[in-house]
This record gives sequence, structure tokens and C-alpha cells, in this order.
Amino acid sequence: MRWWLCLSLFAATDPARLAAEDEPVVTTEAPLDIRRDATVQAVERVLPSVVNIASRTWVTEETAYDRMLREYYGYKRKPEARYSRGSGVVITEDGYVLTNVHVVQGADDIWVQFNDDPEPISAERVALSEEKDVALLKLNPKQPRKFRAVRFAKDDDLLLGETVVAMGNPFGLGGSVARGILSSKSRRPAENVAIGEKLDIADWLQTDAAINPGNSGGPLINLRGELIGLNVAVLRPDIGAQGIGFAIPIRRVNQALSEALVGESVDHYWFGARLKPGLRPLTVQGVQPGSPAATAGLRAGDAILSVNDNPAGSIIDFNRALRSAGTERDIRLMVRHDGENRQLRLRLVEESAYFSNGLLRRRLGLTLRETDGGFVVQSVDREGPAAAVKLQAGHYITTVDGARIDDLVALAKLIHNKAPGDELELGVVVLERSGLGVRRYAGNVTVKVR
Repeated sequence: MRWWLCLSLFAATDPARLAAEDEPVVTTEAPLDIRRDATVQAVERVLPSVVNIASRTWVTEETAYDRMLREYYGYKRKPEARYSRGSGVVITEDGYVLTNVHVVQGADDIWVQFNDDPEPISAERVALSEEKDVALLKLNPKQPRKFRAVRFAKDDDLLLGETVVAMGNPFGLGGSVARGILSSKSRRPAENVAIGEKLDIADWLQTDAAINPGNSGGPLINLRGELIGLNVAVLRPDIGAQGIGFAIPIRRVNQALSEALVGESVDHYWFGARLKPGLRPLTVQGVQPGSPAATAGLRAGDAILSVNDNPAGSIIDFNRALRSAGTERDIRLMVRHDGENRQLRLRLVEESAYFSNGLLRRRLGLTLRETDGGFVVQSVDREGPAAAVKLQAGHYITTVDGARIDDLVALAKLIHNKAPGDELELGVVVLERSGLGVRRYAGNVTVKVR
């Protein structure tokens, strides 16, 4: 017994065995880095999609002296270049980019630059929603390439107090990241936001993550790396606000894309159906009577399954298909309604061919000509609604339902959406010669649309 114990003790103190036990344990798992938390992982996922947007606008500002030189001596002041910068985020692999309208509005040239690429890429405006301050750009790289796209969060998938990250690429100096919380889901815009004007955007997101002017148009993301909003504004520090920034919620972004890309019109073509924002499959929200969509048999509630035998894809893909077809080719649609699949065929119509003086004559009994600040009445039918309120050729129409409209197509669209019997208020100016002078009379008349 003692002998066995000695052997056991000897074995326990064997130098070779002790050395083997002291060796470190080898594992194939990567060591845990406590610094790479959820925020860092979300940033790493989205940063390749964040871009800097530089724009150039050529402007000519004339003084009274400059105008005199131009009128009498033909002198023209040379245009001057004005530059602005903001941020944006890539939303598709083929290079569509979201930003704010105020970053690119009026720009003659637009360039986009990525964090890891010093070479700028030219871009063009595809769609603008001025009311919601959302702009869509398309990158035009010299060589075809795939871009890293951000993922969209679900509409209204927001948690008050959750950690959010405001990202951007301000002034082309590289990626910018600021972490904070979602402070509010239902803020309204104020007159003193940093962009300097009041926009008609309800339910802005509020965050204490730092948003600076150069971050406008950049993404606001959650910890899953999903886009929940577009950075848009910050309250001015001179009113005592500290760390109060705002973003356009993804729900509004989806609505803006739906309205700008596939509303009743696509570019200058008439489609005549509106799609519900943010839904897959694409679903028809409403159809205009007499439109190409209505003629083809498209109905509210139809789910669009395919376009020209290809999957319908996103609303951007659908817009691209409509634009490429134009008025020259038919568009084949497979739609599902109440569990039944139907094959439809439609062709777009040039807007100006339908929304024209012909429509005005049918609905109001007059024809108009565009002029500075409104329209001039060209002709009035004897028995039409316009004659009933004593409109005559030569009268000027300056406002329609209280708003200034100087585009015939836009006016015809407004009237097309009126039901028979609806009223239209027109601001009218009448000029009458009196001796050597001209008298000006202004007032409003109410016309019933037939």
C-alpha cells in the first residue's frame, strides 16, 4: 500500500507531466474583443455605404449696373461657381443614393466620394421630393461595379430610448460617427432649424447624437445596422439648444420614394397608378380614371409580381422598367388580386399629350397659354363653365385654388383630379385701356368643373 502511494506521488511530480500541464490551451476560436460591441459592428456594416456628396452650381448675380451694361453694351457677367457639401447613403448595389433635397437642389454638377476611395464618382438626380426633403441620386461610375447597400428598417420599428448612430461623411474628410439615443418619434419641424426654413414634414425623429450641417443626408441607423432615418437638421445653438438633432423617419423616406418614383407620373410619362410605400410585393394603392394603368386593367390592391417577365423587385427597379419602356414599348405586368393571377399589358402616355388644352376645354370650357406668373386666356366656349363666370380671352389667371401655377401640364393634372361639380377658385387679373393708361382689376372667380 505504501509502495503504491509512493508511485502515485512520484507520478504526480513527474517533471515531464508538469511541463505538459503548464502549456497553454490551444483553441481554434477567435479571441473575444470586448471593444467590438454592437455599436462598432453596426458602424462597420454601414460605413462602406456612407458617402460624401459635393455639388457645384453656376450662378450669375446681376446688379442694376450690370443690367445696364448688358442692355446697352452687350456685356455679360461670367457665372460664378458655388459649392456645397453633404452626406448620403447607398441603398442599392447598382448605385442609387439617398440624400436631402437641400444638399443637391439646383446643382449643375454632383460628385460622390466614398470613404475608402479618393476618386469621386459623378451622379445625377433621379427624383426629388421637396416637401419631404428626400432626393434620390444615381451614381455613374466609369467602370461597372457593385456598391455596398444599407438595409432598410421596417416602417415604425422604433424604440424610444434605443441606441442610434448618426453617420455621415462631412466635407469629404472621412466617415463621421456619433452615438446617442432616440429621444422622440414625433417631433415637428420648427422655423429655426439649421437649414433655415420650415418644411412640411411630420414626425421627425429626434436624437441627441451629434448631427452637424455636413451630416445632412447621412444615415441614422439602429444597432442592427438598419436605416431608420436620414439626418436632416439641428436646432441652432444660438437659441440655447444643445445636442438636439433631427432625422426624416424611414416611413417618410419610403413615401417620398413611392411618390417621386412611381406616382401617377414617371418622368414626363403618365402611368396613372400610385404604389404603397415600403411594401413587398409592390402593391397598387390607387388608380386614376382614364389613365394607362386603368386602361390596362390595374386595380387598387393588385400586387405586382413581375414586370416584362422579370421579378418586380423594388420600387426603384419598377421605376427603371417604366422609364426604359417610355412610350415606345408595351410593359407586361403579372399581378395578383384576391388570390388570382392576371397578365396585363400597358403603354405609357406622354403627359403633355393628355394634360393639355384639350382637357381644359373639356372640363372648364377654355384654353390657356403660359405666360410669366400664370396664364393668359386664349379662348372661351360660349356654353362652358368659364363663360358662366364671365371669363374672356385676354384675361390673366394668376392663382389656382390660392396657389401659383405657371405650368399647363401641372394645371391640367390638378383639374383632372377634380370630380364633376367640384369648384375651382381662380385668381383673375383684367387689364383695361383708359385713355393713355391701363387700369388693372384683380379678383377671384369660382368655376365648377364639368
